Amino acid sequence: MIPEDIKKAAEAWTEKAVRRATSRSPERSARFETASGTPVERLYLPEEAPITEYDEKLGFPGEYPFTRGVQTTMYRGRLWTMRQYAGFSTAEDSNRRYRYLLEQGSTGLSVAFDLPTQIGLDSDDERCIGEVGKVGVAIDTLEDMERLFEGIPLDRVSTSMTINAPAAVLLAMYIAAAEKQGVPRGQLAGTIQNDVLKEYIARGTYIFPPEPSLRIVADIFAYCTTEVPRWNTISISGYHIREAGATAAQEVAFTLADAICYIETALAAGLAIDQFAPRLTFFFAAHTDLFEEVAKFRAARRLYAKLMKERFKAEDPRSMMLRFHTQTGGVTLTAQQPDNNVVRVAIQALAAVLGGTQSLHTNSKDEALALPTEDAVTVALRTQQIIAYESGVTNTIDPLAGSFFVESLTDQIEAAATAYIAEIDRMGGVVKAIESGYVQQEIERSAYEFGRSIEDKRRVIVGVNEFKSAADPDIELFEVPEEVRAHQIERLNEVRGRRDQKAVKEALDCLRQAAGDSKSNLMPPILAAVHAYASIGEICGVLRESFGEYEESFS
Repeated sequence: MIPEDIKKAAEAWTEKAVRRATSRSPERSARFETASGTPVERLYLPEEAPITEYDEKLGFPGEYPFTRGVQTTMYRGRLWTMRQYAGFSTAEDSNRRYRYLLEQGSTGLSVAFDLPTQIGLDSDDERCIGEVGKVGVAIDTLEDMERLFEGIPLDRVSTSMTINAPAAVLLAMYIAAAEKQGVPRGQLAGTIQNDVLKEYIARGTYIFPPEPSLRIVADIFAYCTTEVPRWNTISISGYHIREAGATAAQEVAFTLADAICYIETALAAGLAIDQFAPRLTFFFAAHTDLFEEVAKFRAARRLYAKLMKERFKAEDPRSMMLRFHTQTGGVTLTAQQPDNNVVRVAIQALAAVLGGTQSLHTNSKDEALALPTEDAVTVALRTQQIIAYESGVTNTIDPLAGSFFVESLTDQIEAAATAYIAEIDRMGGVVKAIESGYVQQEIERSAYEFGRSIEDKRRVIVGVNEFKSAADPDIELFEVPEEVRAHQIERLNEVRGRRDQKAVKEALDCLRQAAGDSKSNLMPPILAAVHAYASIGEICGVLRESFGEYEESFS
């Protein structure tokens, strides 16, 4: 029997929070049931637990400490945003893929940029040979961004952009492209990754040293707070940390350590915690160990809520909500027997949903070999839709709560992550921990141990170290044409030839002046340069002159 005090607390939650939530956004059905017709309750409660322990560790959905989810009715009210990460070749080619994904039922777009764009170089830079349009779409000027979203209503589509060091430039291009469509910036919804610290840790597409990089992050926070209030100003990313070999606890710890640094930077710049914190978002990986991944997401929510309330004294509950996007694990995909990846992705997507994600991207089965084909990406999207509409896991909130195993794992991951954060604090913060190599070395140790466990078969990877096939897979692969770079350079030269050169020079001079003044917000001059059709290489070139470039060296 449910303890009387928990039952009364649940009744109060239903009367206040649920009634308020359903009045704004009704649940998807008046009755939820299993495939056999058995009714499914909104929320299940423990039969033995004191209310103090329940409130401290679990609470109710949409309420502190948010272990059970950040929305009151979770997926009974609204499903997660179904995104498919896409971008390749030219803006027109990527635009066609985006339209296809929206037709197939995607509810948000997620943009992949090519390597030159990610490091702020134009397509005609000699360092870009062989890379233009290969791992994402090439964006040199505002004209490319306009073509990328042509015919896609930016006031009705939420867009996530995986961009970090030059995030301010790509956000400015997105704002300008929307304005060309007649969409005011205040109506734009979406996210920029904007997480440069994890670039130093795990990914490597950094440009500037940490101090000016953090200044740019804070400038974006401040600008969007007033100008683009619906925009999520950062997606603090554990995904790439996990892809580099981190454990689940390390993914949580190092991601939240990065978050602490960004928050402290914004506070030092004069922003109030409840002014910017509600727009912070996170990005995690989902791997194949189902229960560990569910526990990881729950632990991350609880630990973040405590940090925001106790360490940063946030008062707005929205500031304490860890809202996150999830992508299934790229490193878990195998080139051997690629059809097996469909099963891996299904398990990983299920873990993300059981863990309460707000947004999800499912990898395609062929991504260990090439960019995904349309057929493969459709199967990946259908995986999300089957989980949403056929599995029944969306009918109740936090369905694994109360499992002895899951609750124990949640506690263990939270404790391990807390210990890592304490050690990073002792070292003077995450920037010091990165510069000393501590974070990178911890991840390398975990990656090495994981690799050894596969080599000696303590860990079985089906089709790789057990249950192998003799023949190589014969599947259709997607290829980006080699002539993309020549096409992109031709377009870039056309833009340069017809733009107002005087306006470009004046805009870049203003940006240079703002970069030299630490009190100036860089977003307005960057937006002015974008409107003048300055290229990403020209804009980042000015910032390189002012800030220098980062070179990794452990102290």
